[in-house]
Order: sequence, then structure tokens, then C-alpha cells
Amino acid sequence: MKKFLVIAFLILASYPLYAVDQVEKAEKSDYIVVIETDFGTIEFGLFPDAASLNVDNIVKLVNQEFYNGTTFHRVVPDFVIQGGDPLTKDNNPANDGTGGPGYYLNDEYSKELKHLKGTVALAKAADDRNGSQFYICLKTLDFLDGKYTIVGQVINGMDVVEKIAQVKTDKNDRPIENVTMKKVYMKEKEEEKTEISDTTKTDDAEETEKPEREKNPSGGAGGCGCGK
Repeated sequence: MKKFLVIAFLILASYPLYAVDQVEKAEKSDYIVVIETDFGTIEFGLFPDAASLNVDNIVKLVNQEFYNGTTFHRVVPDFVIQGGDPLTKDNNPANDGTGGPGYYLNDEYSKELKHLKGTVALAKAADDRNGSQFYICLKTLDFLDGKYTIVGQVINGMDVVEKIAQVKTDKNDRPIENVTMKKVYMKEKEEEKTEISDTTKTDDAEETEKPEREKNPSGGAGGCGCGK
């Protein structure tokens, strides 16, 4: 038992406190995105205090069902999986990674947030050209800190992210078989569920460019990508 406690302590001691804080912050977020895929479900909490404009945009797009049917069009093992391009819904793989919502938002960098395993950030073709495309880190990628807008952190389903990272891809890092986001929506908060339940009772009663793997993630015209 003592040996187990010592090992557990060493593991926790080696885990950066900022990493723990970032995960806890995501778990407490009022905005949690849910992505349903054939590989399972991924959930990530958003950071509106750190990237208000871009987080608002993501929430808006999710509520408009913008992401439904899009794919993770770029998968690079030991780096990132990337998706969010509406052009992945068509039958032309050549344009994957070049699409977006039709407008751009400025970068919003945070000194507190880091690119950790499970971090969600926006890929881009150039500075201040954030759109709808995002990537999820498969490990800590500190060389991307301060270069891309971090918007969230995976809180459930990292095993699903890692399964997706193992799919077979072509020379352009595009999965041979589509990895589709079947349904993307905002998770309902517990208090809202309670309010709805109470109301019911009352009623009844009455290419973008790719991010350079060594340098950055990027996306296409209106999209984003992060390159290795």
C-alpha cells in the first residue's frame, strides 16, 4: 500500500500544476461541446474567459449544426487530429482543409493556457484568420503555445481521440475512410435539466494550410491547420 501511495505521489508531482488547473477549468466550464463519432464520443470544455470571440463563434456554429457531417480530415499520429471544415462534406477530398464559415476572427492568445494532451485550439492559414477548423493535441506541444488560439480542453473521450489518431491515412494525412462528426452539440447543464423537468411538471399540473509540425498548425481559406 505504501509503495502504491509513493508511486501515485510521484506521478502527481511530475504532472504540471497548470495542466491540472487547465483540465479542472474545462470540467467546470459552462460551455461543453459534445462530438459523436463512430469511434465514440468526445467532450471538451470551452474557455470563454480566455478567447471570448472565438468561443462565442464555436458555440454559434455548434448551435447552427454547422459541424454535423464534417470530418476529421487531418490525422497525424503523435501530433494532432484536425477537423471542422464544411468542405469535407462534399465528395472532393482535394479541397479538404481549405474551408470555413466564410469569415475570419482575430487570434486570442493566453499566457495561462498551454498546448497539453487533449487541448483544443484553432488552426489557421495566417495570423488573425481563425474560422471553424480546430485541432486536438495528442500530446504536449509547447512549441505551439502563443501561436494558436486555445479554446478548450478534452474532459471525456480522450481514448476516442487516440483511436482516431490510429486510422490509416494517405500521403496528405487524410484518413482513407472518413472519420465523421455525426452529431455535434452543446451539453445541457444539470441545472438546466432540472429547470426543464420542473417546468414540465408544472405544465402537466397545469488547407487551409496545415500547421507546421515543428512550427505551427494551420488551415485553409477560412479554415485552419496545425503543421508538424
